Order: sequence, then C-alpha cells, then structure tokens
Amino acid sequence: MIELLDNLDLLTRRDLDLTTLTMGGVAFGAPAADVPRGLIVDATAPVVARRRSGDDIEPEFEDRGGRVLTLAQVVDDAVRSKGFLYTADDLTYRIRSGRVVGFAIYGPRLAHFSGLSSYQEFRAAFGTPDRVETDEEPGGGEHTAYWHHYSDPRRCARWDAGSHRVSLVNLGEFDD
Repeated sequence: MIELLDNLDLLTRRDLDLTTLTMGGVAFGAPAADVPRGLIVDATAPVVARRRSGDDIEPEFEDRGGRVLTLAQVVDDAVRSKGFLYTADDLTYRIRSGRVVGFAIYGPRLAHFSGLSSYQEFRAAFGTPDRVETDEEPGGGEHTAYWHHYSDPRRCARWDAGSHRVSLVNLGEFDD
C-alpha cells in the first residue's frame, strides 16, 4: 500500500489505482471503522436532519425528531451506513455501505502544489479533465473556481482562481 500523504504528486496521475492507496493509514476500501475516532471532528450521516458546523465551532446535530445527537452517535451511524468523516488535519473520508470509498485532501497539505501559480500551470500538472465546472461571482461575474473532474481515476481537483492555488482534491466516489 502507498501512503498518499507521503506521495502527494500521485494526486496528478491518471494511472492511479485507488485500491493501492492509504490516506492517514486508512486504506481505500477499508471498513469505515478503521478511521481513527480520535481524529474525527465532524461527520455527516443519514440519522442527521439538522447540522450546524464550521470553523472554530463545535458541530451540533439533531435527528428528525429534534433530539440532540452527539458526534459519537453520528460517527457510529456513518460508519454503519454512509456519510463523511472529517478530521482535524484537513482530511475527509467518504463512507458508503460501511466502507471507505473516497478520500479528500484540502487546506495546508495542498501547499505541496504551491509552485502552481496559474490556471494554465494547474491544467498542465493535473492533465486535461473529462469535465470542467466553474463557480462564478454572484450575478455572473468572473470565475472564482474551476472544478476538474477525471473519470480515470475517479478524481476531482479544484483550482481557486482568487487565491491562485489548488484548494481541494477528491479521490473515489464523490460525484453523486
């Protein structure tokens, strides 16, 4: 197995076999219970009807009946079924049927790509995508981000046009 966090250049490869990767020691396809509980700071799961979270606030959860849920209860539900497990170190694990089916990396870890200073350099490094989506300023202004979707491997990389940087890379099942 190859630890992705030790080999971030792998994020640009089209010939990447996701089943050979680990992220933070958790293998792609592993049981969701393998994600270290002590690192999880937020989660989504089917049991949650209302969620409040964000930077510098403790997440809050309620079920459909308005009952307050603990983070541990939400994590338990995600691990059994589906959802997202967010860690304090800017990693996210996508869960389906109790297995890890996606990795997301964002934040300071992507400083690895700080040498890319333009959208053209980003395209050259990550390759020609199968599909591009854009975010625009309200009212149809300038593009603020470019989402590059690749089918092989299942990968999505986001270029932030305002800060001129790679701001997110997803691997696996993130497009629904």
